[in-house]
Amino acid sequence: MKKTKSIYKVLILSLVLIIICTTVLAIVGNTYILKIPNIHGANSIDDFTITINDSSIVELVDKHFENDTLLLKVKSLSKGKAYLSVDFKGSDTGYLGSFYVHNLGIITFNEFLGNSTGAIIIPISILILFLFIIILLIKKYRLMCKENMYQYKNIAYLGIIIFLSVSFISQIIALTNFKGLISMINNILSLFSFTTFLLPIAFVLSILMIISNISLIRKEGFKITNLLGIILSLGICFASILPEIMYRALYSATWIDIHNQNGIGVYLYNFIETTILFTITYIECVLIGTIIMSIKAAKNIPEFDKDAIVILGCQIKKDGTLTNLLKGRVDRAIEFAEMQKEKKGKEILFVPSGGKGADEVIAEGDAMKNYLLEQGINENNILVDNKSKNTYENIKFSNELIKSKIKEAKIAFSTTNYHVFRAGIIATNQNIDIEGIGSKTKSYFWINAFIREFIATLVSERKKHIIVVLFCILLVLGTICLQYFSNIF
Repeated sequence: MKKTKSIYKVLILSLVLIIICTTVLAIVGNTYILKIPNIHGANSIDDFTITINDSSIVELVDKHFENDTLLLKVKSLSKGKAYLSVDFKGSDTGYLGSFYVHNLGIITFNEFLGNSTGAIIIPISILILFLFIIILLIKKYRLMCKENMYQYKNIAYLGIIIFLSVSFISQIIALTNFKGLISMINNILSLFSFTTFLLPIAFVLSILMIISNISLIRKEGFKITNLLGIILSLGICFASILPEIMYRALYSATWIDIHNQNGIGVYLYNFIETTILFTITYIECVLIGTIIMSIKAAKNIPEFDKDAIVILGCQIKKDGTLTNLLKGRVDRAIEFAEMQKEKKGKEILFVPSGGKGADEVIAEGDAMKNYLLEQGINENNILVDNKSKNTYENIKFSNELIKSKIKEAKIAFSTTNYHVFRAGIIATNQNIDIEGIGSKTKSYFWINAFIREFIATLVSERKKHIIVVLFCILLVLGTICLQYFSNIF
């Protein structure tokens, strides 16, 4: 699906929905039925005195009781604003309201962008547009995953899908309490406030990430990359409580008034607060997308048509034997070979890959070869790469070795589950078509791997994320402006 075609589809649907909304409001919006509960126990319509201050703007065309509720039907006559008062005989209290008549004769009640007859078509249209965009993105995401799972753009699309889905569900819930355009705008702005309610959960998860990173540092040593979980955890917690800190700081401030409903201060504060909460929500959705994509890559089983499987190396023991981590990778490769043999009857070439580090007695590739021989693998089915120093070279050198023997070879690789997605990305960046399979590992590796891929996604697909964030900031700014103008009219 081409990007331009998707954009055209969204624009065409948006135009169609705008035309439908305008047509519906123009047809039915020139009348409005106001429902006033009969809290005074009136017996007839004569017990009420109903006054409209300007009969040239709206006229009362019907009034009657229904289910102990006073129903008043008004019709627009000309553009403007008219006030309604309903007095109850024998009572000092009454009912006050106002009608705004807009272009095309559309009546809104009590607010410039308040409720009107048929206005519910607007949030329904927005939901239809949201659903259409989500469906397009899901199709795009599935197509991209089918073509190549190992792309940061897959995480970006998945994060956006999750974010829009949260927005879609939120607006469906809000639809049950629809009270006009301002009500809808308030619902859009409050969409991101659930981040505050998630703060206790985020706090607990942050503590777990910090504990995990401490464990990782103890096992793997102190490195900046091993601090990512701690940094992200503290950042999310701080950003989540920042709006509350801002409110308390501005509550008694003299240079800005955040309490006057019609003052610019409250709208400025609402814009900043909503923008912060939106950004946190979006980041959380991308992080969730990262977790899902990483787990999906780790759980993926390649097609059973492979000619070779590369085993990515890592640190070996001082005596030249395999660590449990590396043994798991080799065992997983053997397991895949046995599955392929059982299902397709096809043998596979093992390619243990890894050079000799300064503190290692032999190359990692040779150590893995020794282990494969111990497991009964025929030496003729083993092709060793003992030159590579990192994952990039593991994949590059192994691919060259394999292609020198089997020109059109189909290749898989075996590594630890948290490393599958990153290794696949490295292969993709070299234009090498390869599928990964993962072996089990300690949980503390997973959390740091998620965070690392999350940050890599933000950097790699920064243009997409910036576009989404800017679009939503403009949406927030637009809705805040509508709130402001509605209140001053």
